[in-house]
Amino acid sequence: MPPTAMGSVDQPAQARAFRALHQRPGIFVMPNAWDAGSARLLAAAGFAALGSTSAGIAFSMGWPDGDARMTRERMLAQVQAIAAAVPQPVSADLESGYGATPDEVGQTIRLAWQAGVVGANLEDATGQPARPLFDLPEAAERLRAARAAADALCPDFTLTARIDSFLVGAPQPLDDALRRAEAYRAAGADCLFVPGLRDEATIRTLVEAVGLPLTVVMGLTGNPLTVPRLQELGVRRVSIGGSLARAACGLIRRAAEEMAVHGSFGFADQQIPDGELCRFFAEEQP
Repeated sequence: MPPTAMGSVDQPAQARAFRALHQRPGIFVMPNAWDAGSARLLAAAGFAALGSTSAGIAFSMGWPDGDARMTRERMLAQVQAIAAAVPQPVSADLESGYGATPDEVGQTIRLAWQAGVVGANLEDATGQPARPLFDLPEAAERLRAARAAADALCPDFTLTARIDSFLVGAPQPLDDALRRAEAYRAAGADCLFVPGLRDEATIRTLVEAVGLPLTVVMGLTGNPLTVPRLQELGVRRVSIGGSLARAACGLIRRAAEEMAVHGSFGFADQQIPDGELCRFFAEEQP
């Protein structure tokens, strides 16, 4: 079990603040961190809330996204480090809930609250090629268990249902996503997250049909949509998923190739000076 969040943090107040971001007009960007250092750098830019990225956390451990070695305990230990590092509310990427049963999913939510987060994403992807998505009744039951666990701790905990119909290539993905959105709203989801959307018409259809704040993921190559345009389409929350972590890995690989092939160190032009970073990380958090 991860350590309990520090007692100085007013977690219920953070939960209320995070929920309010979804209820007010407009849009907000919630970038995704994979460790305490990346969380603090993102927090300093003034974002109102941060998310964790399960993919980025896996990459930082040298594992692929969704690796079986990433247990609930390991993931929550990293999530706790992120939440403890910043004053902003943090929402956790909890994949499909780290449990085979709804009761186990509920326990994951309880442990996530202990780790200091005030919201969580739960996806309906199984990770099994033969059955890429949980059957709708089962997926809804898992969300109901998560909702019940969250309400027992803090009614303002923001539960985000991630719908992976587009990512897994479901037949008629829009129709499938709309069916799931209706069921997940009834099961207690506060927000819907539908990754894999690329065209404005589909985004607008979902915004108008789902009846809950919609989250989309940006940072994928080839997608020209911007925050102002997403706001015009009615999107409420923007995630960047693991894209920033992948970009950091890209820098490391390019630097390694430069050193190995050319014997040069041009990558260093992009670094933050040591003294500046030390001063930044030495600062007390608000």
